[in-house]
Amino acid sequence: MRPTQPGLRRPTTCSTQRSCAGCSGCRRRSCSPCAGDAANNASARAWARPPGQGVRSPEEAVERLPVPGSGRDAQCVEGEPGECREPFELPRFWDALGQTFKVTSQEATKLSLAFSEPPLTSAEDCQKLSEDVQNAILAVATVYYWLPKGQGTTLRKMVRDATTEVVEGMIQLTETILSAPLESLSQEQLISTGGVWEACEQVSSLPRDNQAAVASTLAACLGVVKDALEEMEHALVEGHDPYSDIMEDEELGFRGNRDTYWSEADRKLLSSCMGLMKASKACLKKVLGVVKAYGKADSPDQIAQLDDLADIANEISPSVDELALSMYPPMNQLAVRLNAAKLASILKKVLEITRTSHVCPPSEEGWVQFLTGAVDHNMNKIKNFTQGQL
Repeated sequence: MRPTQPGLRRPTTCSTQRSCAGCSGCRRRSCSPCAGDAANNASARAWARPPGQGVRSPEEAVERLPVPGSGRDAQCVEGEPGECREPFELPRFWDALGQTFKVTSQEATKLSLAFSEPPLTSAEDCQKLSEDVQNAILAVATVYYWLPKGQGTTLRKMVRDATTEVVEGMIQLTETILSAPLESLSQEQLISTGGVWEACEQVSSLPRDNQAAVASTLAACLGVVKDALEEMEHALVEGHDPYSDIMEDEELGFRGNRDTYWSEADRKLLSSCMGLMKASKACLKKVLGVVKAYGKADSPDQIAQLDDLADIANEISPSVDELALSMYPPMNQLAVRLNAAKLASILKKVLEITRTSHVCPPSEEGWVQFLTGAVDHNMNKIKNFTQGQL
């Protein structure tokens, strides 16, 4: 019988009873975080090593974490993990995160190779492999929690998503190994191992500050809006009246099934809706440009302004999709009006937040006013076309 391999276990309450990023059993937040008991012995001695120097084991990765309250690191206050009295050192964070992701990738390789072919791995080796995997994952989670919200919620969400992908990838690999017979390296195991490698490698492509994170978010939103606009433009070209050459029915008074095409009244409304979608694309493109050109993440106000922009911009693409879906035949003009009004409101919020933030110097205010006018113009036309639906 194949020996049972211990799975990834949630850490129990640590011996110090102190809260930390890596100890889910703790409930009270204090200033001496741990990643299980393994991190309780960490000291400032580990931080005397030069940044970028590799680590040799998961235990060493945990030991080298910047534990607040030990030597040169700041004492943490009650509240969000990683928020300390002394300035947060972003380069050290990225160095530590890169190290822990690298170690996790190595542990995934070791785990997969250990169960790639007979003979069976001994129970002792299984236990050691499990502990190494768990320590690596704890180190990844712990480093993530050193990133304070003050560095930007947009940046923090991207790091959180990357961390979650690594953890979930390792869990999937473990479950794949446990469920597969030990005969040869299965395709599922190869895919799962590659998934962990890919998740760990993405740390090098993560944005390094909140300005870059917000620019990445805006670019992603712009891509979605572009796709929706192109799809609707194509539909308008192809969506002619399939019954245009047929005489009207003498009894019914209309041609064929109008659920399959746009009427002339629909097309007049569609023109203004397309104008609103184009304004969405132009808005995101211009905001992305000024964030890249003028965006900074040097002060709390600048970081907060960038986060506000990202939060409201994230609402544009879903609203564009809702409007586009309501524009397909059979068209409900009242639904189109409501979806258009929602999108117009979001666009005006984006433009106003942009105008009052540090990314919009006086030289950039012209296009903000122009796009605000374009949004109002198209929305007023939509209201006029649908006035009879109220």
